[in-house]
Amino acid sequence: MKALVLKRYGGAKHVEFADLPRPAVKPDEILVQVYAAGLNPIDNMIPTGSFKPLIKLRLPATMGSDLAGIVVETGSRVTRFKVGDAVFASTFDLGAGTLAEYAAVPEHAAALKPENLDFVQAASIPMVGLTSWQAFAERARLQPGQKVFIPAGAGGIGSFAIQLAKLFGARVATTTSTANVELVRQLGADEVIDYKKQEFEELLRDCDVILATLRGGELEKSLQVVAPGSKIVSLIGPPDAAFARQRGMNFLMKFVFGLLSWKIIRLARQRASSYSFLFVRPDGRQLAKIGEHLAASRLRPVVDKVFPFAQAKEGLAYLGQGRAKGKVVVQMVASEAASDAIPG
Repeated sequence: MKALVLKRYGGAKHVEFADLPRPAVKPDEILVQVYAAGLNPIDNMIPTGSFKPLIKLRLPATMGSDLAGIVVETGSRVTRFKVGDAVFASTFDLGAGTLAEYAAVPEHAAALKPENLDFVQAASIPMVGLTSWQAFAERARLQPGQKVFIPAGAGGIGSFAIQLAKLFGARVATTTSTANVELVRQLGADEVIDYKKQEFEELLRDCDVILATLRGGELEKSLQVVAPGSKIVSLIGPPDAAFARQRGMNFLMKFVFGLLSWKIIRLARQRASSYSFLFVRPDGRQLAKIGEHLAASRLRPVVDKVFPFAQAKEGLAYLGQGRAKGKVVVQMVASEAASDAIPG
């Protein structure tokens, strides 16, 4: 089968197409013919080697972690799926890449694809959906009426997180460029700040939850807009000691991550707030819950651009420009026309 493979660390120049054997399924896995694979910013970060301390890959490694496709084989212990089922899944941090014609997916990571979504739309959901769900439902325990700040609302994570926060009954503030103000309002944002004209820290106040998605000084700036008792959930770091414990890391890594996160934790405490680093995990049962909301049109995919499999590297380069409105998806197998996703 054809796959997009990271040969060695050192950047995108070491990402190439290769012919690999079709994966052999373990007893608790399903073999999926991949119809479409969603791209995520981390797909451009992994080749640089910056995630080597966090993600253990055996190189060469197939790229990608989001997929939608058809089950073509099941392991001996699989009970939730059968051959012919249309599924979607995240394989992030499981050692199984999705930018390939076939992928072996642990049963626990997959869910049935919502019937009202095509494969491209479904492939755009897993990582952003699970990240938003785990941030709001588990980490922040978001309550109706609370105020959430979600920077970069038109991006892949922001465009889904806004919708999920509104579904949970929250009020949502976001930032975006002038061209995307109407899009984020359509997604449900209550307060929209055009970052080209305004500074969010000068306008926002009393946010109960911060979903930190931007690097640089934006994380510390967000502490200026929190309410007492607020929760800052960071997707971009710094990793903290709790994350190291969760991953079963040794004492040295716990110490290093504790040191890296000490400043932001201290600053958050000064604001009577808490800080935590979130590393998304695959979870098919959570994905199935998200799928129920998608099937009922309470949540909708936002797809910016679709690239054919042969142009997957161009898709990664486009995503790396940071201007996508919603998700970028690679399509392996032609599927039905897109339904009513919000256009990017």
